[in-house]
Amino acid sequence: MSTKQKIVVIGGGFAGLNFVKKIDKSKFDVTLVDKHNYHTFPPLFYQVASSELDPTSICFPLRRELRKRNCHGVAFHIGKVRKIDVAAKTISTDYETTHYDKLVIALGTTNNFFGNKDLIKDVYTLKSTDQAIRIRNEILFRCERAAVEPDNEKRRRMLSFVVIGGGPAGVEIAGAVGELKRYILKRDYPGIAPDDLSITIIEGTDRLLGTMSREASDTALRDLNQLMVEVKLGRLMKTYNDNVITLDDGSTIYSEMVIWTAGVTGVPIEFSGTDYKAGRGGRFPTDHYCRIAGLEDIYAIGDIGLMTTEKYPKGLPQLAQVAIQQGRFLAKNFNSGKWEKPFNYVDKGSMATIGRNRAVADLHSIHLSGFIAWLAWMFIHLISLLGMRNKINVLINWIWAYFSYNTSLRLLLAGSKYPKRGELWDKG
Repeated sequence: MSTKQKIVVIGGGFAGLNFVKKIDKSKFDVTLVDKHNYHTFPPLFYQVASSELDPTSICFPLRRELRKRNCHGVAFHIGKVRKIDVAAKTISTDYETTHYDKLVIALGTTNNFFGNKDLIKDVYTLKSTDQAIRIRNEILFRCERAAVEPDNEKRRRMLSFVVIGGGPAGVEIAGAVGELKRYILKRDYPGIAPDDLSITIIEGTDRLLGTMSREASDTALRDLNQLMVEVKLGRLMKTYNDNVITLDDGSTIYSEMVIWTAGVTGVPIEFSGTDYKAGRGGRFPTDHYCRIAGLEDIYAIGDIGLMTTEKYPKGLPQLAQVAIQQGRFLAKNFNSGKWEKPFNYVDKGSMATIGRNRAVADLHSIHLSGFIAWLAWMFIHLISLLGMRNKINVLINWIWAYFSYNTSLRLLLAGSKYPKRGELWDKG
């Protein structure tokens, strides 16, 4: 029987994967649990949604990653976590119940509809590979359908797109659709006039990219305008019914496809054996050592953790760099058994791309924009991907698309509905 303490990690994203890479497997028995059998790279979801990258280029099998030397000994269990029993120290997934001595929650976030739960049935979201594929298929279908539609008004309604949220994800997907309008339609769909396609981005604050510098916001606004994207600032969506968006000022916009990027909330988890509830934004408040306040032997890292500091009184930003650094920090503390030095987030800057040769980057006191920022954005994202094959595939796709203004990935592919999966013998 092993005398090592068992650490269960929920979530194979940036935080969870960096934790299991750095944890000393000779001291701990480590199990990684995730509802998918692959790691994804969320910053490039929009490129899958816009047919610029294949989904397999931004995903990497977790079992293959765990075969590497620095992960040797880590077990992987597939399953969506349904409940955490704090008293019994167990987690329950769709398929099993697993005991833990220490629990690390690195689930990340999901879409936040700010209390309007009905929106999930009406809008498209961009928080997973599946959702990105769904957006890609819908955009391509609408272009194909509009290309054979003789009625001008019907065609314009089919190609009415609205993006809710002016953060990096919203700006990037709006820019991608803008490039479709400006560069792709006239070549691939000669029967569709560029003016038939409308793309609008709605942001509730007075500027785009609110977490970045004012200069970055102004550059993003200018670039989106050049891509024929209409930008509405200082406006909130109140309702979306019968393809009509009603804004807080009473104005309306017709749109048959709304892409929601307006907010995120922590992935919900049910707790038993305690009356603990998640904090603001569905996140778990932690101390400066990633320990969840009020729960013993349970830690939260990455987007789902809420660690406040003097510089970040509302919590550390929900960025990949925070997740990566916290995963490594927590593993280091477990390995040493010392909890003396608190977590210190090192801000390496932020960036966003608006389209071809269009990007912005805030690197401490340095601001980059245009072609240089675009190259920096591509380099950082390329080296951050898992797997050499993925890196090469993405680089080749980017180079080919840059010189040809084309992509071979504009394929309308949807999974078959039938037959359904056979029932497992132990389904009960």
